[in-house]
Amino acid sequence: MHSHEPTKLTRDCDAVEIPSGFPTKLTAGTEVRITQSLGGAYTVVTDYGNMVRIAGADADALGLTPTAQPATEDAPKVESAADVEKLVWDQLRTCYDPEIPVNIVELGLIYDLKLEPLASGGSRVEVKMTLTAPGCGMGDVIAHDAKTRIESVPGVKEADVQVVFDPPWNQQMMSEAARLELGML
Repeated sequence: MHSHEPTKLTRDCDAVEIPSGFPTKLTAGTEVRITQSLGGAYTVVTDYGNMVRIAGADADALGLTPTAQPATEDAPKVESAADVEKLVWDQLRTCYDPEIPVNIVELGLIYDLKLEPLASGGSRVEVKMTLTAPGCGMGDVIAHDAKTRIESVPGVKEADVQVVFDPPWNQQMMSEAARLELGML
């Protein structure tokens, strides 16, 4: 969703500055333009030219319906570690870099994903991911988003998402679909 028409925030809301990752508060009446609405979050540009990310839970401040958390009873049944792993990958495909309209899997940001069975039942998921630029302040925001989504998967009891920079990311790590979406093919 791209909105070329400005929207005024209907209430104060928390946001995260892009690319610094610093938390900020936008006040009611601030004029914004939505530049991206993927993965349940909104990237907007304020009337002052600042780019910020607004969480889906605060969509009502934009005059939109807040993103609902998936109901547990609607969750798919998992019968094996392979089922859990598939669902984890599916959830990671719903995480987006707020500046790039491609999910973190297709961008090639996920370097490693491991499931470990827990003695108490369920699985622990460990993910190593990187960023398109080492200085990007959004790393913690994207990693937290990934962790939260992974922990919503049935059968996952714990998740650990680590941001690493070795090996350094490069454009060749993107999928063909990502390069096509970004006009690089």
